[in-house]
Amino acid sequence: MACTELTYDRKFESEQAVRALYRDLTLLLIEQRLQITTMESCTSGQIASLLTDTEGASAILRGAFVTYSNEAKVLCGVPQKVIDTSGVYSAETAAAMSAAARESMRADLSIGVTGTMGNVDTENRDSVPGQVFFALDVRGEVRVFRLTVPQLSGRLCYKLAVAGHIGEKLLKIVAESNN
Repeated sequence: MACTELTYDRKFESEQAVRALYRDLTLLLIEQRLQITTMESCTSGQIASLLTDTEGASAILRGAFVTYSNEAKVLCGVPQKVIDTSGVYSAETAAAMSAAARESMRADLSIGVTGTMGNVDTENRDSVPGQVFFALDVRGEVRVFRLTVPQLSGRLCYKLAVAGHIGEKLLKIVAESNN
C-alpha cells in the first residue's frame, strides 16, 4: 500500500489556524453537498468536533466513530486480520478504518486516523510516539499518509496538529476534484 510521508508543519500548533481551516473545509463540503464521516482513534473525535463547529454541518456529517481500542475498531468494521497482520498503527489499519466508516455511513468521504501521541502504547508492539497514519477515502479511492509529530505540550495540542494536517490534505483533494 502506497503511503505518502508528510512533513510536519508547525502552523497547525495554532488552534485558531486549525479552526479556520475546518470552517473553510466544512463550508466547501456544504457547498459541494458532500457527506463525510470519520473513524478516529488517536484524535478521539477532535476532527468530527471541528467539522461541527460551523453552522450547517449537519448537512454534511453523517456520523462519526471514536475507536480508541483495537476491539472498537473491529466492532466498527476493521478486519481483525488487518490489525493482526499490519499492526494497529499502520497505513493498512488507517485505510481499513476509513473504508469501514464510509461504507457504514454511506458517505462520500471518510477519514481514518490511528497513531501514537506522547507515550508508547505498551499494549501494541507497533507503537512509535509521534507516528500517525491517516487515510482519506473519497468515494472508494483511498489515499494514505504518515505524519511524524514532534513532542508537544499536551493531548489537545497533538490532536489539533494532526487534525490540521488531515484537514489541509482533505481540503486540497476536495477543491481539486471540483476543478
